[in-house]
Amino acid sequence: MHDLTLCVKRPEVSHDGFASLATPTYRASTIVFESAEAYANRSKRGPDGYTYGLHGTPTSRTLEASITALEQGLRTVLVPSGQAAITVVFLSVLMPGDTVLIPDSAYPPVAGFCENYLKPRGIAFSVYDPMIGAGIADLIDDTVKLIWTESPGSTTMEVQDIPAIVAAAKARGILTGCDNTWATPLYFKPLAHDMDFSSMALTKYVGGHSDLLMGSIAVKDIALHKKLKDTMRMIGMGVSPDDCALALRGMETMGVRLAHSGRVALNFAKRMAERVPAELVLHPALPGAAGHAEFERDFAGASGVFSLVIPPHAEAALPALLTAAQTFSIGASWGGTHSLLAPMTITRATDLAAHTGTILRINVGLEDESDLWADLEPIVDAVAKAPAAAKSA
Repeated sequence: MHDLTLCVKRPEVSHDGFASLATPTYRASTIVFESAEAYANRSKRGPDGYTYGLHGTPTSRTLEASITALEQGLRTVLVPSGQAAITVVFLSVLMPGDTVLIPDSAYPPVAGFCENYLKPRGIAFSVYDPMIGAGIADLIDDTVKLIWTESPGSTTMEVQDIPAIVAAAKARGILTGCDNTWATPLYFKPLAHDMDFSSMALTKYVGGHSDLLMGSIAVKDIALHKKLKDTMRMIGMGVSPDDCALALRGMETMGVRLAHSGRVALNFAKRMAERVPAELVLHPALPGAAGHAEFERDFAGASGVFSLVIPPHAEAALPALLTAAQTFSIGASWGGTHSLLAPMTITRATDLAAHTGTILRINVGLEDESDLWADLEPIVDAVAKAPAAAKSA
C-alpha cells in the first residue's frame, strides 16, 4: 500500500493478553460491513445489531444493558436528556385524538411539551393531583392512552401510589410510565411494579458529576422497545459514546454517592423540621410528608434531594442568603458531587392543597456536612423567624 493509504488504513493489532476493567469508548458514525450482501441485509440485524453510529456502538450497548439489569427490564434506549426520555415515550405511543394524564408535580417542561407541542397536533392532556391514587380511575375515558407519573415530584416531593395507579390503568388497558430520576433503580423499580416505561435523567445520579446530558427509557416489552427505537430513528436521535462512557463510570460509584447524600439530606431535613414548621420541609422520608406511607412501602431508600418551602416573610432575604453560600452553588439540575441550591417558583394546575410560591430545592453532594449546614442554617433561621405581623400582634 502507498503512504497515503497507510495514513488512513490501520493495521491489525493483537488484543491477546489485554484485559481492562474500563469499558472501551467506541466512536463511530459509519459502521462498515464485511460484504455487499451484509450491507444489503443490514435491516435484518435486529434491535441489538449495529447499522449506523447514530443507533448505537458497543459503548452505548453496554450502558443500555447495565441500566436494563438495574431496572429489571428487557431493553433500554438512550436519549440526549431526561426531558427527551419523556417526550420520546409520548411521541411513540400517542396519536391525534389520544389523551395523556400527567401529575401536577411533574417536571414543568413536561406540561409545556403537552401544551405547546402535543395539543396543537391534536393530542390532549389532563393534569391530575399526584396524590389521587386509585381515584385516577375516575379520570380515565376512552381517549386516555398513557398515564405518566413522577414519584416523588422532584421539587414538591409527593410520593404517588404507583400500584394503585397501575391497577386502574391495567383494568382499562392503558400504558403507564414513571420518571424515576430521584430514586434511581437502586431505590425504586417502576417496571417491577408493573409499569410499562421507566425513565431517568442520566444527567443526574448516573452521570453523577454534572458533566453530561443523557436520559434513558427502560421497558419489559419488546414491542414497546421497537416503538421507541422507530421514533428515535425517524427524528434522528442518538447519544455520544463519550457521554455513555462517562455514564458508565459514574454508575460505578452511584451506590455509595446515593447512600452518603441520602443520609446527609435526611439528617438536614430532620434538623430543619425541628426549627421550622414541619410542613415546610418536603422530604418523603419524614412522617407526615405527602405519600410517606407509600414511600415506606415501596422505596428502598431516599436520595439527596429535598425541598424547603420559603414562606412570604422570608422571600426577600433569600437571594442574599443564597449568594452568600460558601459551599453550595446556585444552579438547576442535581445528583452530582457538588451541592446545589435552586429557588423554584411553583404554580399548580389543580386544586391540590399543597405549597405554592417559592420552594428551595436542595441537592446534597459530597462536601463536608458541617460546611453545608453552615450555608443552610441562615436560611433556616430566616424561615423560622416569625412574620412581622405575628410579632406585632
